Amino acid sequence: MKRLLLLHVRAVLFGFLLLPSLAVADVYMYRDKDGVINFTNVPNHRGYQRVSRDGGATPAPMSSSGDYDEAIRSASDRHSIDADLVRAVIKAESGFNSNARSSKGAMGLMQLMPDTARLHNVINAYNPADNIEGGVRHLRMLLERYQGDLRLSLAAYNAGSGAVEKFGGIPPYAETREYVRRVLRFYEGFRGGRS
Repeated sequence: MKRLLLLHVRAVLFGFLLLPSLAVADVYMYRDKDGVINFTNVPNHRGYQRVSRDGGATPAPMSSSGDYDEAIRSASDRHSIDADLVRAVIKAESGFNSNARSSKGAMGLMQLMPDTARLHNVINAYNPADNIEGGVRHLRMLLERYQGDLRLSLAAYNAGSGAVEKFGGIPPYAETREYVRRVLRFYEGFRGGRS
């Protein structure tokens, strides 16, 4: 009897050890109109975004502007910014890689720094819709700060407002100057129907 009980206990323990691997599932997140974040493993509409894959694998990044058109249009309309400008910034920042991370810690499609993500209430900077929303909101803030001057706004997006103000214009950093040129070139390409 004692031996049978011991075998039963071992079987139950073994079952519990296996349970976590059987319970793994995709996790989806949705932020409703009131800002409430909902998580589920069974999304019931298209607004949910996958935040974790079964087995912990990272979702494969998408590679073109078309993959994010709905999120780009939505954020652009909400903040009155040309969607082609947003596409140009994303192309320059991450090449449409939602999993991109710079050596300085910038994250996602629009390469949001942690402080910028917090400023714009971005919970998951690797979630394409959240990242685009935060990046577009930040770009709108910069355009307002620099009275619509696109070149100064892009320089501030890349190097920070402090650098733009310190130098009274586009900072003399080769990276920032090239960044402004690249975004403007991509912008013209998107406006002309090329990517």
